[in-house]
Amino acid sequence: MSRVIPGICMAAGWLLLLFQGPFVLFWAVILIGAVLALHEFFRMTLATLRHWRQAATIACCLGPVLAALTGHGDMILAGMMCSLLGLTMLALHGYGAMDDSLKYAGYAGFACVYVSGCMAHMVLLREHPQGVFWLTMLVAIVAGSDTGAYYAGRAFGKRKLFPLISPKKTVAGGVGGMVAGVAAAEIVNLIFRQPAHPGALLLVAVVLVAIGIVGDLTESMIKRSVGCKDSGTILLGHGGLLDRLDSLLLTAPVLYYLLRFGMV
Repeated sequence: MSRVIPGICMAAGWLLLLFQGPFVLFWAVILIGAVLALHEFFRMTLATLRHWRQAATIACCLGPVLAALTGHGDMILAGMMCSLLGLTMLALHGYGAMDDSLKYAGYAGFACVYVSGCMAHMVLLREHPQGVFWLTMLVAIVAGSDTGAYYAGRAFGKRKLFPLISPKKTVAGGVGGMVAGVAAAEIVNLIFRQPAHPGALLLVAVVLVAIGIVGDLTESMIKRSVGCKDSGTILLGHGGLLDRLDSLLLTAPVLYYLLRFGMV
């Protein structure tokens, strides 16, 4: 129950934001989420990064999300370059004061792309003419895949998928996640009675489920590398914000570019 109630509240809040909230409010929520996710990332990977330097690093990493307010994809790159310049200056300023400036620059640069850059694409999806539909679709696919993987893994899981990174993930769970993710996509498509062709959506859902699994494993790799069980505790029984966003971070840009280049 400690996981169910927060999960229902998060789902309800997300749908309310999508269907009732204006674009600027959605962007503001994603911006706040990026700040929290970046804080969790640096808490795990750069524990010695504190006070003003941590705040300045997080601020510099926000370039892509800030640029996403324009609603133009090419501005994300401009925001990324601004972040790179800011992080480079912080690394230079901290040379000699920090244990390893190159390690700092590597982690901060990765966080800028992995967290801020990917979350910026959620904002771009919201600005799409059918953004509400596709964001609902994306979350349904990810949530359906996670649920299917969990129950299929518990019932049939024997062979491990990536035991060194995530010992609980199994091949059976991956198959169950794929089936449930595709089913969730087709159900949402029927409910909305619009834009995606069922055949094309099937292929898109398969791609997004696969990328979602990669995203999940990526965050697990980060946590295992630094010895953390959860990225944080902000979501009560659900861990940290990054623990909930792991599958969305990589799937959002993939879906955006599939739409951007007319592949769905």
